[in-house]
Amino acid sequence: MKITPLLLSGAVALTSGNLWAASGRQDSIDRLQMSTDVLHSLMSAPDKGIPEEVMNSAKCVVVVPHLVKGGFVVGGEHGRGIASCRTADGWSAPAFISVGGGSWGLQIGVEGVDLVMVVMNDRGLQHLLSSKFQIGGDASASAGPVGRHASAGTDWTMNTELLTYSRSHGIFAGITLDGAVVEQDADSTHAIYGGDPSFRAILSGNIRAPRSTLGFVQAVVETGRAGTVAEAAPDQQ
Repeated sequence: MKITPLLLSGAVALTSGNLWAASGRQDSIDRLQMSTDVLHSLMSAPDKGIPEEVMNSAKCVVVVPHLVKGGFVVGGEHGRGIASCRTADGWSAPAFISVGGGSWGLQIGVEGVDLVMVVMNDRGLQHLLSSKFQIGGDASASAGPVGRHASAGTDWTMNTELLTYSRSHGIFAGITLDGAVVEQDADSTHAIYGGDPSFRAILSGNIRAPRSTLGFVQAVVETGRAGTVAEAAPDQQ
């Protein structure tokens, strides 16, 4: 059989596509594991973490692991992470998100800074379900309280839609993220789910969590105190 340039180029394209898909899937799985590690750190250092009252009241939890790997300045970076929300049947399957832009409120220049966002009420939940929103524009946000317990009667119990935190070297601190845009990470969604389910479908509990995501969902359950892990769906290849 004669191999023509057209056949050769097609074979190269197919191989490249398969390698890209495998790489994208592994990147998404690695991000799930890093996000799981961030949640485990919440439970291991309560005096330096997010208060129990905040996590127990959370509608959703969003984790962006390793937001920077050096040289991050105000308004100049992009991160990718994972979200899960409470549903009537327990915590939802993970939704993949990206976050970028905005005025971040401080300059971060260290390796391995993690971002955690906690959705506190139904207004914040609806913004997240929309698949794209701007922090400080569409959804109100404030730097979250830190420590074993949060004071009763403070603003976070009443009006704040999102509480935002950064983490470095195991210590959490409140952070301002005004102007940052949160939206669905379509590439990672397709890599894990094998299709393109919407944020709303995933975070409302209408999509079963693939087996590769169960470690993250279990960590959310343990951190948020209440909820269950639903029966797993088969992984998509």
